[in-house]
Amino acid sequence: MEKLSIAEAASLLQEIVDGQDDRLQQLLADERKGVQKLVANWHKRREQEEKDRALFAQMCRYEQELRAGGVQYIAGVDEVGRGPLAGPVVTAAVVLPESFYLAGLNDSKKLSEAKREQFYEIIMREATAVGIGIVGAAEIDELNIYQATKKAMLAAILQLQTKPEHLLIDAMELPLEVPQTSIIKGDASSVSIAAASVVAKVTRDRMMKELGAAYPQYGFEKHMGYGTKEHLQAIESCGVLPEHRKSFAPIKHMI
Repeated sequence: MEKLSIAEAASLLQEIVDGQDDRLQQLLADERKGVQKLVANWHKRREQEEKDRALFAQMCRYEQELRAGGVQYIAGVDEVGRGPLAGPVVTAAVVLPESFYLAGLNDSKKLSEAKREQFYEIIMREATAVGIGIVGAAEIDELNIYQATKKAMLAAILQLQTKPEHLLIDAMELPLEVPQTSIIKGDASSVSIAAASVVAKVTRDRMMKELGAAYPQYGFEKHMGYGTKEHLQAIESCGVLPEHRKSFAPIKHMI
């Protein structure tokens, strides 16, 4: 192979997927620093891809066990927003196809906002079914946050267009006849729950940004309703909104 330009070498490396590829070996023999840097970066990318695939495979173990037993439609269920002082608790139920692969998918809290948004679009496009459940502040006060979360999860599952045969739920059990597995830290252990975590998080964050636009003095788009110093100061200065959870401290002591 004739010596390629740096740009040509970079383009060629985009095609190579096998470390034993003769073309890679020829590039390795090219002593130019620019080419060697490209080859080193290729190896780093391959290593990261292998790590991503290994992690994804590990996070598929619950789904694989169920599919091995003949279960086809598995819904991952997760929530976001149990702890904030304002806004709804939002849940999602996601059924993924067996062929689904998304490198880097993990607990939504471990992902950047940009990555969550990117993953959200992929999940919504490729999922077999997605359901979303939302319970607002007034109902949270009426039911308590635990029961409100259950209600939101049930709503998300009932919204699924494909009826699930098994539920994988993040640390919760639901009063349904559908077989289910409750998994502690499930959003970091199951791809289905991780996908639900992303959908729920992005959905709620978008709602809180809209609330922030409606009440700019509260800064909801920054703290998403959590009890930050800025948020508490805004409540003291501007008062309690209908979107605030009046059964949560310290708000319940302010009214």
